[in-house]
Amino acid sequence: MKSGGFFELEQHGTSVKKEVTAGVIGFFTIVYIVAVNALILSESGMPFEGAVIATIAVSALGCILMAFIGKAPIILVPGMGINAMFTYTLVQSMGFTWQEALTIVTFSGLLFVIVAFTKLSGVLSEAIPQSLKDAITVGLGFFLLLIGLEKGSLVIQGDNSILAIGHFNEPQALATIITLLVALVLFIKNVPGHFLWTILFGTGLAFVMGITPESAGSSALSADSVVWFQLSFDSWLQVPFWIAVFSMTMVLVFENIGLVHGHTSFIKRPEKYPGALKANALSAFSSGILGSSPTVSTVESTASMAAGGRTGLTSLTVGVLFIASAAFIPFMGYIPDHAIAPILIIIGILMIQQMRHMNMEDFTESIPSIMLIVMIPFTYSIADGIAIGFILYPLLKFVTGKWKEVSVPLLIISILFLVYFILHFLPGI
Repeated sequence: MKSGGFFELEQHGTSVKKEVTAGVIGFFTIVYIVAVNALILSESGMPFEGAVIATIAVSALGCILMAFIGKAPIILVPGMGINAMFTYTLVQSMGFTWQEALTIVTFSGLLFVIVAFTKLSGVLSEAIPQSLKDAITVGLGFFLLLIGLEKGSLVIQGDNSILAIGHFNEPQALATIITLLVALVLFIKNVPGHFLWTILFGTGLAFVMGITPESAGSSALSADSVVWFQLSFDSWLQVPFWIAVFSMTMVLVFENIGLVHGHTSFIKRPEKYPGALKANALSAFSSGILGSSPTVSTVESTASMAAGGRTGLTSLTVGVLFIASAAFIPFMGYIPDHAIAPILIIIGILMIQQMRHMNMEDFTESIPSIMLIVMIPFTYSIADGIAIGFILYPLLKFVTGKWKEVSVPLLIISILFLVYFILHFLPGI
């Protein structure tokens, strides 16, 4: 065995104390995801307590897989944006039950495993233009921003389902505004655990204003709370099911390839990339089985890395702390929407900033990207938005004589999306 034990601490110039400390910091940076993810999943019809248990389970397992397979200080938790895709696109827009959506997550995770354990990850990463990859991130950001504004009652459904400005004198909207201002100050000042403090402040404000949620005090665990192994295969032979699988796989693969590459580069250990991507894929595959939307390599991992985390011992620490957090499940029901909404808004804004890297001078690049971005929130469907962008891109390249810039894998993906739209608008499909 190499020096430093299983995690090779000496080779990485670190120690047990430094790794554990980095893990504790990373945990308190990301623990907000338990409440946020559970609330989003519960809007799909999934029991809230079950969503909490599932979030804790997949986060703990994901971090442990990363510790022993990836050996990197990367934190795996359910991803923001893709959890919105689970609830608002798969369930509320496409009409799947949450059990069927879990099956879609499982199949997507299996495809991600195939990609991660073969050379497909490199092929796909090179085949898809960077402008479309960036557009997916930005589109998800706008979608999260919209959901945050709606959840906080800052915008509401008006006449003819058109969004309208909310009534700011309403207690819910006023509480959101106050909590958002506090959240922005904490975030801009980079206060450690700022999102966790935001949730605690918003929950305390609910007690002061007398607007505690109806779920407060009702989070008693029961047999119905567990949503593990609740997969439903009722619609797996239908075309929309596989379009949903394909769309979620696209988001999973490209988001995580970028994040894992960025994390391993940050700690100057590019050799950890293959193992970390494999751990990521296995974790995503297990997510559907355990009852959650897929896990991703979270941006908050950089908090652990900045604190000195360099090995899998950091992510193992986070995983153990997630298991310990199960003791607080009975108190999750006290968290109101206005405590979660500011977090969605801020994360959405952060994702939107990816737009600064996009090529806006070439219309064959910018038009598909912009259409992909705006159609995600406008159609309330991540799958439809991605499809539109991937159809327009090769079309504009062909009509402008730039067909050589379109790779064969991209062309195949675009044709599949086009077939989806054709079938989607045919009667009886």
